[in-house]
Amino acid sequence: MALGPALLVDLLVGLYIGILASVVPALVAWSLGFTFKYFTGVTIPGFGVLVFGIAIAGIQGGLLGLLDPQFVTSPTALVSALVVMMATLYAHAQGDRMGAEFPRRLTLRGLRERGLSADAVERVGRFGQIRVRPAGEVGDVEGYPPLPDDLRATIRNGEWTFPADLPLSELETRLADRLRTDYDLAEVTVGIDSRGRATVSAAPPVGALSRRVPAGQRAVSVEALVPTGLARKDEVALSTPEGDVTGTVLSARSGTDGSTPVGGGSEAEPPADSGRAADADDPPARPTASRSAGQATGGDGRVTVAVPRRDAETLLGTESAQIRVRARGTRREFELLSLLRRDGKRIRRVELGSGGPLDGATLGAAALRETHGVALLALRRGGEWTVAPRGTTGLAGGDLLYVVGDRGALDRFAEVAG
Repeated sequence: MALGPALLVDLLVGLYIGILASVVPALVAWSLGFTFKYFTGVTIPGFGVLVFGIAIAGIQGGLLGLLDPQFVTSPTALVSALVVMMATLYAHAQGDRMGAEFPRRLTLRGLRERGLSADAVERVGRFGQIRVRPAGEVGDVEGYPPLPDDLRATIRNGEWTFPADLPLSELETRLADRLRTDYDLAEVTVGIDSRGRATVSAAPPVGALSRRVPAGQRAVSVEALVPTGLARKDEVALSTPEGDVTGTVLSARSGTDGSTPVGGGSEAEPPADSGRAADADDPPARPTASRSAGQATGGDGRVTVAVPRRDAETLLGTESAQIRVRARGTRREFELLSLLRRDGKRIRRVELGSGGPLDGATLGAAALRETHGVALLALRRGGEWTVAPRGTTGLAGGDLLYVVGDRGALDRFAEVAG
């Protein structure tokens, strides 16, 4: 009977000392769990944090053992160690959870991200704009043929305007995409400094025209009276003695000197003889830098259109054709985007990361509008689309979420979802 009260006292003292000794290890465990999850999205293994916490508590227990040698061999030390381990694991789990749920406005990538110099930003609108110009000569990409001199000069003398609130990495990506689209380049690399000066290396187009021809169609060039304002991708109807043929404009030239080309960056024009059909496997022609996207001024000229195979023979048998441009109608989606932009809203596609806080949750439980300030317009999973999904719709890693909100809310949601 005499041992009962003594053991109870040792247990209570062990709990007391364990609580005091677990304060520092628990704080360190919470800080490590929160910091790693918040900045990198990585969860530290609980065993590693537990060992680290026990080491810190062991230093404190060793100092206490110097004052009371019986502490190390008594049940009090065992109880204290158990309390420290439980507190350390709990603090680590809470820190990891808070790091995943806390809206992230600062990341390691953001800390490393370079910014634009204030002197280079033009104060236009809310965020200003930056004019990006190539610095020095346009280089060649190793492993590709060299750029033609005229195309190199066109890029060298170019100028592109972008919003000034974009990081330099995004500016580099957008300029590379713009160059690749405008000039149909096979490859392009871009580097931009804080003053908006770009270092560009590019490779010439390879089979520019054949890449524009949809599968199953042929490109046919015919003499015609080119309507004023005709542009690439316009839908036209070509009237021939054997009937009408519908096609898509790939390029057009009007004027006696051929000075008004239409067709995008660098196009390989078919030979000048009327009725020449170009297959998707035709060898590329030498690109020219003067062929930039635009609109024809009108007049006698040549039009290259993509038509179905069965209609290619009809155009091959005619010397000239009359062109009628088909109306595309009103694009209501662009009106919607304009209204959203006027209200300061943007639409962004966000890929849901596996193992994240939203993986496995339903839309109703996620409460995107209330928690993150964004609204979900559509969800794409594999090849299936769900427009305006219901609250019972489940989310899974790899889903593509199309959300709308202001720029700050979208950035914070992308960090959490990813």
